[in-house]
Amino acid sequence: MSRPHPRPRTRSPGRPRAPLALALPALLAVAFLLMPLIGILARTEWGELGTHLSAPGVTQALKLSMLVSFWALGLSLLLGVPLAWLLARVEFPGKAFVRSLVLLPMVLPPTVGGVALLLGFGRRGLLGPWLENTFGIVLPFHTSGAVVAATFVSMPFLVISLEGALGGLRPGFEETAASLGASPVRVFLTVTMPMVAPGLVAGAALTWARALGEFGATITFAGNLPGTTQTLPLQVYLLLQDSPEAATSLSLLLLAIAMAVLIGLRGRWSAGATLRTADPAAAVGDGTQGGPEPLAEAAGPRENGPRENGLREDRPQEKWGLHADVTGANELTLDAAPGTTIAVVGPNGAGKTTLLRALLGLTPRAHARLRLGERDVTALPPHRRGVAWVPQEGALFPHLSALGNTAYGLRAQGVRRTRARHEAQAWLDRLGVGHLAHRRPAQLSGGQAQRVALARALAARPRLLLLDEPLAALDQTTRAHVRHTLRRHLDGFGGVCLVVTHDPVEAVSLADRVLVLDDGRTLQDAPPAEVTRHPRSPWVARMLGRNAWPGTAAADGTLVLAGEGRLVVADPPAEGTRALAVIAPEAVSVHRDRPEGSPRNVWRGTVREITAAGSRLRVLIVSGQAPDLVAEITPQAAAELGLADGAEVWTSVKATEVTVVAL
Repeated sequence: MSRPHPRPRTRSPGRPRAPLALALPALLAVAFLLMPLIGILARTEWGELGTHLSAPGVTQALKLSMLVSFWALGLSLLLGVPLAWLLARVEFPGKAFVRSLVLLPMVLPPTVGGVALLLGFGRRGLLGPWLENTFGIVLPFHTSGAVVAATFVSMPFLVISLEGALGGLRPGFEETAASLGASPVRVFLTVTMPMVAPGLVAGAALTWARALGEFGATITFAGNLPGTTQTLPLQVYLLLQDSPEAATSLSLLLLAIAMAVLIGLRGRWSAGATLRTADPAAAVGDGTQGGPEPLAEAAGPRENGPRENGLREDRPQEKWGLHADVTGANELTLDAAPGTTIAVVGPNGAGKTTLLRALLGLTPRAHARLRLGERDVTALPPHRRGVAWVPQEGALFPHLSALGNTAYGLRAQGVRRTRARHEAQAWLDRLGVGHLAHRRPAQLSGGQAQRVALARALAARPRLLLLDEPLAALDQTTRAHVRHTLRRHLDGFGGVCLVVTHDPVEAVSLADRVLVLDDGRTLQDAPPAEVTRHPRSPWVARMLGRNAWPGTAAADGTLVLAGEGRLVVADPPAEGTRALAVIAPEAVSVHRDRPEGSPRNVWRGTVREITAAGSRLRVLIVSGQAPDLVAEITPQAAAELGLADGAEVWTSVKATEVTVVAL
């Protein structure tokens, strides 16, 4: 009877085998680090461990070590947290030098650190005499000296850890909180610190563990007085001379504490990054990813809930117009009456987001002299302007629920907790996510998170509302529902709303005006219908699905195109006028043979791409006689013409089908 052949063992894909030249030194490094620990474990007299650890001198040193290490941790938190924030968020002369000072105690020999402390704070040091004569404080040979020494060597761990967490935190969270009315202190306490808590916890734990094990600086600066400065590491040093077995037991205790701290910190270093990069769209959803909730039900009035506008019945509807003079990277003047919604469009780099940030007072690249209603808010900080915004990523606070996020602006403005949560719930209901009120952002899909961000901004009762592509994360069906809901609320909004968008449907359906930016300047500011009929920007024309060719009017009545070729138009502008020729894709005819008859604009070209656009096909045709041209035809016509990628065709456009817009 034959035995079955054993199946060969296979390595998991994506897990490469370590090269032998690297694996051997790595194993030697592990052995090198492990051997001293094994030595402590092997030489510990386990039967005498309890006796050694309960000796009077040991318990006294342990209590003193705990006292010193926790005081050192407290001082490090008091001084190190502001220093970490300063290093992470503020640019100032000498920043590199300050960071070097923070790192210095980590690379400085501990005894040298003790000497430096003695020369700085000792009785004959620089500050020592002043401290003694003014406050009666003598640090050397005193418990407070041990605290100072431990703080000096351990605080860098807290500063470095927290600075890294703060540096990795997207400023958008804090900027959004400020736009909702939160003061800088409130933002720091309610947004910044909770979001960097993993880094703070890790740094605090390492700081405490380092302070607990401090030896060199303490014995040099504070001395070795039993009950006063003789901490546990110093006790180990003394016991090595008289009782090596007891010293080994105490070393084992310190080793166990250090290992417990490190094991407890497992994963804490990367928690901040996980918090920042969690993809809401990948989180557990509620079955709405394939389509929206029925807004008719979700937006209905809640039992015992507030009125439709979410405000008190006796609260009058206030009106705030807008006047802004923007200078710097953007140069434009913006005026709008109360209740106006302006769609801001333009190519990437046109200055759309810079404009919003200038109105918020959040960028040095542009400055806005801003008046809202009768109030000039130019000199006010962002949290006092009454300007709320929804950034592209939503910037929901990950440590708060959807309800807590939505109520944040109201609470920052002094609304009582119960009332703020009541109004916040009403806004969530109207945006169709009321049933998700107690979920955290990581538990929401991308579309749900964006609706919560919209509800949060609307609930804050702003005078100016800034929306940076607010519907970009939504699927088409949900986008239509939310767009309708947003339009309904903007109709009753007493301020001005600016919506940055790349979607022509949003621009037309939400806005009363369309502001076209190019290189930070106003290219066109007109109602949507006017911009649709006569776009003054090739980018806007293409966004609207049109062909747009810039050129210059010639003496013969044609348009000399900026790229290649000439275009015959029915109503040419004056000679030398810069103009934009706009051609609707459905006005482009496609032929397999050169057309005969009336068309005066005829080019030969090659099909490069065919894409579906609803029930029709859009065909991209390139030609050496004219710029790229998009034609829109029916699938039946494409089949009859036998169109395919690479097919040679002829295109024609009647002169009367060309709209010329003078630039």
